Amino acid sequence: MKLDVVIKTLPESPGVYQFFDKEGKIIYIGKAKNLKKRVGSYFSKNHEYGKTRVLVKKISEIRHIVVSTETDALLLENNLIKKYQPRYNIMLKDDKTYPWICIKKEAFPRVFLTRNMIKDGSEYYGPYTSVRTARALLSMILELYSLRVCDYKLTPQNIESKKYKVCLEYHIKNCKGACEGLQSEEDYLKDIAEIRNIIKGNFKTSFHRFEELMYNFSAKAEFEEAQKIKEKIELLANYQAKSTVVNPSITNVDVFSIVSDETYAYVNFLKISNGAIIQSHTAEIKKKLNESDKDILELSIVELTQRFNSVVKEIYVPFHVDIGENIKVTVPKVGDKKRIVDLSLRNAKYYRLEQLKQIQIVDPERHVNRIMKQMQKDLRLQEEPRHIECFDNSNIQGTNPVAACVVFKNGKPSKRDYRHFNIKTVVGADDFASMEEVVHRRYKRLIEEGQDLPQLIVIDGGKGQLNSALKSLDRLGVRRKIAIVGIAKRLEEIYYPGDPVPLYLDKKSETLKIIQQLRNEAHRFGITHHRNKRSKSALQTELSNINGIGEHTISKLLSKFKSVKRIKEVDLEGLTAVIGADKSQRIINYFNKKD
Repeated sequence: MKLDVVIKTLPESPGVYQFFDKEGKIIYIGKAKNLKKRVGSYFSKNHEYGKTRVLVKKISEIRHIVVSTETDALLLENNLIKKYQPRYNIMLKDDKTYPWICIKKEAFPRVFLTRNMIKDGSEYYGPYTSVRTARALLSMILELYSLRVCDYKLTPQNIESKKYKVCLEYHIKNCKGACEGLQSEEDYLKDIAEIRNIIKGNFKTSFHRFEELMYNFSAKAEFEEAQKIKEKIELLANYQAKSTVVNPSITNVDVFSIVSDETYAYVNFLKISNGAIIQSHTAEIKKKLNESDKDILELSIVELTQRFNSVVKEIYVPFHVDIGENIKVTVPKVGDKKRIVDLSLRNAKYYRLEQLKQIQIVDPERHVNRIMKQMQKDLRLQEEPRHIECFDNSNIQGTNPVAACVVFKNGKPSKRDYRHFNIKTVVGADDFASMEEVVHRRYKRLIEEGQDLPQLIVIDGGKGQLNSALKSLDRLGVRRKIAIVGIAKRLEEIYYPGDPVPLYLDKKSETLKIIQQLRNEAHRFGITHHRNKRSKSALQTELSNINGIGEHTISKLLSKFKSVKRIKEVDLEGLTAVIGADKSQRIINYFNKKD
């Protein structure tokens, strides 16, 4: 059946759609509030993003599954993506087996760390993305409570029959000897109940119990035991102090945030219980079809809540998401709730920054590709600016006017391609005319020599310099082939041809940093050339005023004595040794007369 017929007959209901290629393989799975409208949108508009156009061309068959609610569609989409892993769907990386804290389902339950979840009725808390965090928490629990570590089957019959004997753990007071009936199961399970609360971030019950025990030992004058309990209270208080980040009234809430660039998104997840963060994780997601932050965050919330076994009734997010009616979605604007969302966002940003630094070292090509795509998006270019050239004029009070052209390739300086220009056709300090001249000379030569033109030209200056450069590109007939912008110094605004309103980039953006680097490098390169030219001119003028002293003699003197000042200080004998007696006497007479 033809695809347009299938689309016309799709229901206007919530559901999940699946795209298949001509070989019958699933290439994309998506959810929709309205299947007919959503699927139809793929075929009824021109897609700016190249991969979406490729996807649409490959669709050979469409299937769908109708569900009752949007929530069901979101859950089904997530499960199907994990099962079939279509090429054009985003997926959260999960190549690690994270540790869990397990409370074993048995008499006198053991508490231990494991990476294998066995569905035998045992309780699993986690997973913990940091093994160190999980171990630190478990270590604290074992310091606070005397738990068994043996795997004996402590049934009432085995305990009564004295089947087991206490071990070293009992003698060093890490265990209370439940195997010989020295600790009741009721007392042991009180400890387990408190351990559950601690893992969940609720310390109140444990504090009360330990304080009561401490006072009882003190009343009996058992000060050594009281001191031990006091140390446990301090340990618990120290752990809680490190964990508490917000108002203790904020409990049983999951927090999600997202930061993204052109190719990757980073979703942070925080689990808050009793005012404490008890879990934190940041997932990296590779974009496939230029997905929006909203789409990625919705999918990630479903996946992460499943992965971390979260059953909360409320989540905090930076913007509204559609994840069904069973979970309350809060977008905080002020106060502690807003601060915890900001904290999550900061974690996502730091994680992204760490990843980018690592990628820059281990995978420089991916780093360059990301930067180029980001620049293309930020500067609204037709293609990635792999080759950029920047122009700057230099003159002081109209003397020795020069210009510089610096070249960046793949975001880095290509110094062998830098060029200096001595202004030839302009008299005086006319920046506009000078810019018009050097831009024309630069690209006239590139065209004549058949060299590649840049994808982007950056002009150091505002609208005036930009318009001057445009005149040269028009005369050469390449204005439509090259993107061109101007950067003004005062507010770092970006000007476009024919647009009176400038573009203001984020001051921290990588795009602006590269443009600033280009501008600063062009300025440095131009100033250096200008300074050298002025120095050379000054030196040559001073010595050229002497009759009978030509360029060859001047060159020999400067080569030997380095400066005019030193030449002045050399006596007749010293000069004669370099250029002969006659010329030496002329120089001595000139400077004596001048003095």
